[in-house]
Amino acid sequence: MMNHSLKNLCKVIPGTIISGKWHGKHYQIVKELGFGANGVVYLAKHLNTQVALKMSDNGMSITSEVNVLKSFAKVQGSTLGPSLLDVDDWISDRGRISFYVMEYIQGPDLLTFLQQKGASWMPVLFLQLLSDLEVLHQNGWVFGDLKPENLIVTGPPPKIRCIDVGGTTIQGRAIKEFTEFYDRGYWELGTRRAEPTYDLFAVAMIMINTVYPKRFNKTTGGLSQLREAIRQKPELSRFNQVIVKALQGHYKAASEMRRDLLEAISDKPRQGHVSAQTAKPKVQSNQPGQKASQSLTRQTYREKKKKNGWTEFFIIAFVIGLLYFLYIFIKLL
Repeated sequence: MMNHSLKNLCKVIPGTIISGKWHGKHYQIVKELGFGANGVVYLAKHLNTQVALKMSDNGMSITSEVNVLKSFAKVQGSTLGPSLLDVDDWISDRGRISFYVMEYIQGPDLLTFLQQKGASWMPVLFLQLLSDLEVLHQNGWVFGDLKPENLIVTGPPPKIRCIDVGGTTIQGRAIKEFTEFYDRGYWELGTRRAEPTYDLFAVAMIMINTVYPKRFNKTTGGLSQLREAIRQKPELSRFNQVIVKALQGHYKAASEMRRDLLEAISDKPRQGHVSAQTAKPKVQSNQPGQKASQSLTRQTYREKKKKNGWTEFFIIAFVIGLLYFLYIFIKLL
């Protein structure tokens, strides 16, 4: 959580005008949206447009987050994070405060949206999230502090977006920010090294969180407690294998988890596995009715084959006749 001195330094009241020292743009504060370890985020207005403005006395933190947003902007087709609009310093009576301005993403957070629209939207939104994470990972980043509070659903059509990139970390480094419930280190199921498996663990925990909106505390910890939590909720039964594989770090890429989630939604049998219906052994019977049925089937097949043969013959004869007629007609000309 953010220290009090930092929040007091960045605390401003609605109506305050934030003026950029270098670019000269002015932003009127509307209200506070939230605060974290490295700054406070406000809803602000600029030229009658709503924007999100984050300020901090930690210039290095601001620079790091700005670089993340710039990297996102270079990735075509990725809409995971907000668009970066401005970066500047504000000279206040409390000293110089760095800030950046980004797109204001409006909408309910993930859990609120699911409560309003129904749980059937859950897998659809997670498929979107995994697609964006795949792009993010391919470009060398790990989101890190992935949790429902940071995930906003915009639309229509519904689209999942993220509003906080403060925890985004270059792959291979230590995770910068995390929230215990979604952190595999807290559950003793992995390290806090920035790699795709870290984000996918958090995705699995968010899926669990959708049916445990108030979360739950670690008791025994480890996989056993999480398996039991999944088992107690029938809503998670069809996604059980996907969630557990992500918790265990078996998915090396978001695309792998997305593929299995899509398969679970469509209820398609896994490749190499035989469905229960297909696996049923054929019971042979010596009853007369069955023999008669088999004989009738063979007779029907022979008749159908014979009929198809005559149809094919007449079609070929017609085509040959037509070609011959055209040949004679052209020769007479």
